[in-house]
Amino acid sequence: MKLAVTGGLGFIGSNFVRHMLGKHPGCSIINIDKLTYAGNRANLRGLENSARYKWAKADIADAAAMRRLLKGADAVVHFAAETHVDRSITGAAEFIRTNVLGTQALLEAARAAGVSKFVHVGTDEVYGSVPRGKSRETDLLLPNSPYAASKAAADLVARSYFQTYGFPVVVTRCSNNFGPYQYPEKALPLLVTNAMEGRSFPLYGDGRQMRDWLFVQDHVLALDLVLRSGRAGQIYNIGAGEPVANVELVSSVLKLMGKPRSLIARVADRPGHDRRYALDCSKIRRELGWRPVHEFERALRLTVEWYGQNRAWWEPLKRQSAYKKYCARQYGAKKEN
Repeated sequence: MKLAVTGGLGFIGSNFVRHMLGKHPGCSIINIDKLTYAGNRANLRGLENSARYKWAKADIADAAAMRRLLKGADAVVHFAAETHVDRSITGAAEFIRTNVLGTQALLEAARAAGVSKFVHVGTDEVYGSVPRGKSRETDLLLPNSPYAASKAAADLVARSYFQTYGFPVVVTRCSNNFGPYQYPEKALPLLVTNAMEGRSFPLYGDGRQMRDWLFVQDHVLALDLVLRSGRAGQIYNIGAGEPVANVELVSSVLKLMGKPRSLIARVADRPGHDRRYALDCSKIRRELGWRPVHEFERALRLTVEWYGQNRAWWEPLKRQSAYKKYCARQYGAKKEN
C-alpha cells in the first residue's frame, strides 16, 4: 500500500508513521508536512534513508501541491491541523485556513487521485462540554473554542464528500492523547518537563476539568484498524475510558516523579474552557474489536521515562522563540492571588 500521511512530523502523526512502517512491510509512506512550530524532523529520525518513506514539505491548503503529491496514493490518513486551543483563542484565522480550507483541498485532491480510503483524524472537543453521560458519534456538535469549531467544520466537510460524491471517507474522534514526541506546550509534556527543570506548572482555574487520557500507541493501533477495516461514511470515537480531573492528573504525575505539589501554579481559567469530555467508544469496539491495551498508570510511567531519557529532544524545543513567546503570552500575566 502507498499511504499518504499528512502532519507526519507532529506528535500523533509521527507515532503513526513509525507504527505503520514497523508493522506492515508492504506499506510505503509519503509524509506531507508543512513543518510548522509543532512539527519536528527529529520525530522520525532514522527513517530519512528508508526506501519506504519520503517527506514532502508542503501546505495542505495548497491545492496544486496536494494534487501532485497524492497521485498514485492508495489511501490518506489526515492528521495535519492546528491543534492547540490556547493558540486558537488568540489567532483563530490560521485554524480556519488550515483545518477547514486545508482539509477541503486535501479531500478534493484525494478524490481526483481515486484513493480507496481517506481517514480524517478528529477530536472529542467537537462535542463540546458534556455535563453527564458520554458522547456518541450521532450526537449534536457543539464546539466551544475556535479550534474545536474548525475541527467540527472539517468533520462535516469530510462527511459531505461521502454523502455527495460517495468518496470513501472515515472520520475518527479521539480523546486527549499522551506519550512520546508530544510538543512541550501541551499539558502533560509541559508538566513533566517543567517538573524536571524544577519549574511550576500553570493549572487553569480550579483544575476540576475532566479529560479522558489515551496513550498514543493505543490511538495509532485504532487508526490502523480504521484504515484497514473502517466502513466508509462512518464516524468512530476513540477513547481510553480513563476520565480524570486535571488537578488529580497533575498531582499523580508529580508524585510519580517525586516532585512537590508546590510546583502547581494556579492561573486564571481560559475563555470557553470545556468542563468535561467523555466518549462512548462502543462502536469501534463492537465493529472493529479495538480496545486500549496499555494500562493507564503504566503508560503514564512510560511517558515520564521517555521524556527523562530524551532531554536532547525537548530541551531545544523549549528554547525556541515560538515556545517562549507562547508561554509568556499565556501564563505571564495570569497568576491568581
